[in-house]
Amino acid sequence: MQADDNEAPLPTREAEYHFIRVEYTDLPQFHRRWGYSSRDGMGAGWWLVDWPNADNHFTTGVQRLTRIDTGDPRHLRLTDPRLFDYPWIYATQTGWWDLSDAEVASLREYLLRGGYLVVDDFWGPDPTQWEIFRQTMNRVFPNKPITDIALSDSVMHVLYDIEQKDLTFIPGSRHLRRGYDGSVQVVQPAGTQPAWRAISDDKDHMVVAINYNTDVGDAWEFADIPYYPEQMTALAYRYGINYIVYSMTH
Repeated sequence: MQADDNEAPLPTREAEYHFIRVEYTDLPQFHRRWGYSSRDGMGAGWWLVDWPNADNHFTTGVQRLTRIDTGDPRHLRLTDPRLFDYPWIYATQTGWWDLSDAEVASLREYLLRGGYLVVDDFWGPDPTQWEIFRQTMNRVFPNKPITDIALSDSVMHVLYDIEQKDLTFIPGSRHLRRGYDGSVQVVQPAGTQPAWRAISDDKDHMVVAINYNTDVGDAWEFADIPYYPEQMTALAYRYGINYIVYSMTH
């Protein structure tokens, strides 16, 4: 599922769906300094990783593969009142985020009012990133469990069927080793196991989808790069689109 190299940017207009990337402040001890966020983006902060390529490629894929009315990608802080205009938001590198009390309260209200958060690209086996994320979400929803998403869950079948074989490691570009003969080897970080987890509200409605030890965002970002495994981009699109359709229909 390669992106069209000549794809036109989506016009700025209001639509049913926009890719909304969450802006946040890094924990001081883990601050990401100014540098490339992707091949076409620059800036400081972990929230920027894979921006804008991942957002643009995935948005174009949603437009092409579904009938969802799709607009331009955007990015907002959790305290921006416009957040509540959008049913689906995405945050990356959430093992390094430092949410204020106001941001925690706004995220809680957003999720309780029917919003849906997807988090991606944070890692073990060192428990630091997971614990930072878990503690933050415990501030949002005290004592709410984080559970593995069952293969029977409707989010796994709402549009595309996600099967046991699809619970696999989706590599970042840094996990690819290119041979002189053009071959590409995927190298999974030692000690990691990809996990697809969730947090649900009091009505057992999934409000947070968690991609842990896997890099869905890179699969979107590198959708137009020939050496990135096409089957991994296709799988990342299926996960992402299922999350969107679930957020809009449940």
